[in-house]
Formats: sequence, C-alpha cells, structure tokens
Amino acid sequence: MHQYHWINLFWKNIVFTKELVLIGCGGHASVVLDALLCRDPEGNVSILDANPELDGETLLGRKVRAPFTPSALGGVSFHVSIGDNNVRQKLFKPIMGGGGLPVSILHPGASLSQYCNVQMGCFVAAGAIIAARAVVGQGVIINHAAVIDHDCTIMDFCHLAPGAILGGNVTVGECTLIGANATVLPGVRIGNNVVVGAGSTVTKDIPDGEVWMGTPASRKESNYNA
Repeated sequence: MHQYHWINLFWKNIVFTKELVLIGCGGHASVVLDALLCRDPEGNVSILDANPELDGETLLGRKVRAPFTPSALGGVSFHVSIGDNNVRQKLFKPIMGGGGLPVSILHPGASLSQYCNVQMGCFVAAGAIIAARAVVGQGVIINHAAVIDHDCTIMDFCHLAPGAILGGNVTVGECTLIGANATVLPGVRIGNNVVVGAGSTVTKDIPDGEVWMGTPASRKESNYNA
C-alpha cells in the first residue's frame, strides 16, 4: 500500500496559478467551494454546470458557466462537486479520460493521518477524520464530521454523509452511501451500490445493491432498478 501525507498531495494538486474547474453548482458544490476559498479567497476557480438555465448564475459570488461537454475538458484540473455518487462517477470518467486531472480538496478543518492514502478527486469536509492506514478511492466524499478509523478501505465514488462513523477495518464498496450519523462496526464489509440509512447501526456484512436501515440495520429493499 502506498503511504503519503495527504496534505502534501493536496498542495501538489491545488495550484491556484492555474484554473481549477468545479463541475456542478448545487448545495454540495457550495461546501466544496467554501473549502477552497478557506485556503485562498482569491483562488482561480471556475464553475461549470450541465443545466443551460444556470448560465450566468452565481455560487458564493463566482459566476456559473453552462452547459459544458465533459469530453471537451481535457487537460484541465477539475473536481466534480456533485453529491450523487452515480452522477459524479459518470462525469468524472470522461473528463479524466480526456486528459483532465482530478483534484482532491481538503477543508482546513479536517484531520487526516500522515499514513492514510486518499486518491484523486476526493472531498474531505470540515471536522472529518481519516485515521492511519485508511485507503480512500477516487471521487469519494467524506462529509462533515464523518470518521474513518484505521485500516478501512473505501472504494471509488462513495459518500459518507455528515456524522457517519466507520470502525476499524471496514470495507465499503463502490458508489455506496453511508447515511448521516450511521455507524458501521469494526470489520464489517459493505458491498457496491449499497445505501445505509441515516442513524443506522451496521453490525454485519451487506451484499451488493441493498438498502439497509435500523439499529441493528437490516435489509429493507434492493437498490437496483427493476
């Protein structure tokens, strides 16, 4: 496993002498942009959105340009600031495939071990904690006050909602949502495309594509379209 100090990666990838492009201008984008402006209020950031009706609107005082073509953004430094896991994944891949550089954004109020491994294109919000030997895949959102304990593995395009807590050695599959204030006990393995409801306590493994809720959490339905 590659180990490095995540803050060094942040400063290597965020270079405000070049333009950073944020994709999306909804509520989550305002949180991401706020984290960036905490680092540098004059940072060179532009905002793109797919909805042409939003062209000329503003987000935290920055003008929005719309629409855009993901495959035409080759060579830019970008961050997909959209909360929906599947939408974020669908936009991320063609931009990166065209030569775009996905940038990870860290709020200065987050706490990360120098021995964690966070991949490109992630967002870590204020109050979040990532412990030693945790591995976080591409395009993951670690929201406000979420906690990832030691030796966890979070696959690509997941979202840990505010206050979610993962005990040590938890594995979370791709495009999974861990709801607000949910707790996953140590050693549990959660599959791909899973939804864990807000406030739930997960005590055992969850297969791919299921929705679990409650304390202790149990299966409620499939998360796959029929």
